[in-house]
Amino acid sequence: MAQRCELCGKGPRYGNTISHANNARRRRWHPNLRRVKALVDGVRMHLRVCTACLRSGRVVKAA
Repeated sequence: MAQRCELCGKGPRYGNTISHANNARRRRWHPNLRRVKALVDGVRMHLRVCTACLRSGRVVKAA
């Protein structure tokens, strides 16, 4: 399953992990995704959204 927010499209970022000996190896940083029940056009759906979208109020949670 893709590590991508279904609202804003935020996905994994790529970079290097640098050790104290300056050895570099590739790694990924994943967004902090949560599976929430939300209202989309009046219909309750399960969405995988990042916590930044949850905190900013872009998601209307279904009861």
